[in-house]
Amino acid sequence: MGKVKFLDNKQGYKRQNTNILARVDWLLLLLVTILGVVSIIMIRSAMTSGQYGTDFSVRQIIFYVSGFFMVFVLTFIPVKWMKQYVWIIYGVGVLSLMVLFFAPVSPVTPIINGAKSWYQFGFFSIQPSELVKIIYILTLAYVVSQHNRYKLTNDLTDDVKLLSKMFIVSILPMVFILVQNDLGTTLVMLAILLGMIVVSGISWWLILPTLAVAATIGGALILGILYRPDYLERYLGIHPYQFERIYSWLQPEDYVTEGGFQLSNSLKAIGSGEITGKGFSDGIIYIPENHTDFIFTIIGEEFGFLGSTAVIVLLFMLMLHLFRIAVTVNDSFSSYFIIGYLSLLMFHVFQNIGMTIQLLPITGIPLPFLSYGGSGLWANMIAIGIIMSIYFHEYRRESIN
Repeated sequence: MGKVKFLDNKQGYKRQNTNILARVDWLLLLLVTILGVVSIIMIRSAMTSGQYGTDFSVRQIIFYVSGFFMVFVLTFIPVKWMKQYVWIIYGVGVLSLMVLFFAPVSPVTPIINGAKSWYQFGFFSIQPSELVKIIYILTLAYVVSQHNRYKLTNDLTDDVKLLSKMFIVSILPMVFILVQNDLGTTLVMLAILLGMIVVSGISWWLILPTLAVAATIGGALILGILYRPDYLERYLGIHPYQFERIYSWLQPEDYVTEGGFQLSNSLKAIGSGEITGKGFSDGIIYIPENHTDFIFTIIGEEFGFLGSTAVIVLLFMLMLHLFRIAVTVNDSFSSYFIIGYLSLLMFHVFQNIGMTIQLLPITGIPLPFLSYGGSGLWANMIAIGIIMSIYFHEYRRESIN
């Protein structure tokens, strides 16, 4: 697959309007704002279940206000400045993961839900792995754009060099996130890596065998879990209780008192919403922590098929708009960053919604812009801010061929 060619201003691109308001991507802001309103409304509805002593919708409003402030600031920072300090940013991101791993358990680095993945600062906490995902996309975009900028040949040797560079910058963040017992975020980073590889210009003669090997290993593990877990336990050291998530995914009705409880109730909630739903705050099926990873179940139960479809369409419109920006900017770094973020967004949406309807196993992956959480929302808003900066400062193609 050949890489996308980025032309200069004399070959079909125009500089942005000098009017500041005309250079703002209002459609992107509108889509994110609508998602924010939906998020706050649905989190407020989740508070009526009686399982919380805190109104998390108020906190989500605070997260969104601070997030939009980040977007405002980043819009006026040229992307070329970010490129100059990308390795410093990458180093800070990896360092935040390393410190968290090596630091002893304390009020600042506590163990929450069996994992030491957060920095706790009084009334709020930060999960560095969420922010590192955006830093990782920035770094990959820089590596790919710089490699292709000085690419002299078009053979497999050169492609192997680029693939090696991408794997090298992936090792440290992925390892430190994986040892935090955060498989979900590791899978997200793998999805980002795959998306970047596909558009990087690397030959399909190299991509396809790599994917085939990965698919074979993944398929073998799944078959082993289903039919010969004793082999995996004996040779890989995997304990039986670690298989429970797969079993509870495939047969949640047999694990309703264990790992399948949440999925079983999720299916009941979404199914009971039928076409139009039960109405705002009228959901009755209990789902633990439904304001976070299972926010989609509230939408399905209270607004039914129509409401769920509207949310999916809204997320699709956001992704389509981002793709349109990616193919119209003339700077390869900017385009690669947007494609990397699109890979993240698509994986999050597909995995999160898929796990609530038993299409995929349950992982701790939130629904972007909708699930409650400061770190995840701030990470997405930082990415939106960078894309706003790209739209604000870069040349754009006058029309899409």
